[in-house]
Amino acid sequence: MRRDDLTDLNVFLAVAEERSFTRAATRLGLTQSTLSHTIRSFEERLGVRLLTRTTRSVAPTEAGERLLRTARPGLEAIAAELAALTELRDKPAGSVRITTSTHAYETILRPALTRLLPDYPDVQVEAMIENGFVDIVAGRFDAGIRLGEQVERDMIAVRIGPDLRWIVVGAPSFFEHKPRPQMPQELTTHRCVKYRQSTSGALYAWEFEKDGRALNVQVEGPLALNDAAPALEAAIEGLGLAYVPEDIAAAPLREGRLTQVLADWCPPSPGYHLYYPSRRQMAPAFALLVEALRWREGSLGVRMS
Repeated sequence: MRRDDLTDLNVFLAVAEERSFTRAATRLGLTQSTLSHTIRSFEERLGVRLLTRTTRSVAPTEAGERLLRTARPGLEAIAAELAALTELRDKPAGSVRITTSTHAYETILRPALTRLLPDYPDVQVEAMIENGFVDIVAGRFDAGIRLGEQVERDMIAVRIGPDLRWIVVGAPSFFEHKPRPQMPQELTTHRCVKYRQSTSGALYAWEFEKDGRALNVQVEGPLALNDAAPALEAAIEGLGLAYVPEDIAAAPLREGRLTQVLADWCPPSPGYHLYYPSRRQMAPAFALLVEALRWREGSLGVRMS
């Protein structure tokens, strides 16, 4: 292999994965003209066209797809091995990219980083907060944090938090002229704060279970949000009933600013897990973070006040 081939392969992979010279240039820190020249020279040297270019898009050709399938695992293995060499240092070093939801960041990841990072100045963590589902492989993330039942089966999943309970809450003033619901179906007669799922764009149906009987209720109301924290605030302000994690509602419930309903229909569900591809070789910085996040029986769950 020529020395230039490795550089050219990295440029090709970036353009093929991003499907854009602009995004690939940003990712690599190079100019678009440099990328275009590199790809042209690489194609001329190989004697095949690797990318199909139009005014609006870039896509791999059949030869490009073949090269993408074979080259990507090899380069990822090289990158992992180079990262593993940091084991020879006194302390782990390197960067970790994680995708996480707002609630998971506030209750799980941020407290762990507050404890961890001051002792490891050469470890850098980039946390992208996104409430929708993210393809961590396509997004070039090292790992993601999601609820246990949402983790893909081909991923390694490490439990990092206790079970969670989602509950229905409303302001006391909300029930002055409206009876409290006794069954989930009665929510259809109440104003509720709807939840818009970031990935699909669909409205989330509130999930309930009691004595093995599961019910999903599609609620209605004047407000739709895509995050639990503002939904909680909307409930406190009397805009409607909200369906939120129990921990973020604990303080306003204690203070009497909120009232819980349908408690017997809201059992605990699997808590947050860190997930990552099963083929991933752990770099020292990543292994350090996994151990810092790992949930152990008897650990105290972090609560938002």
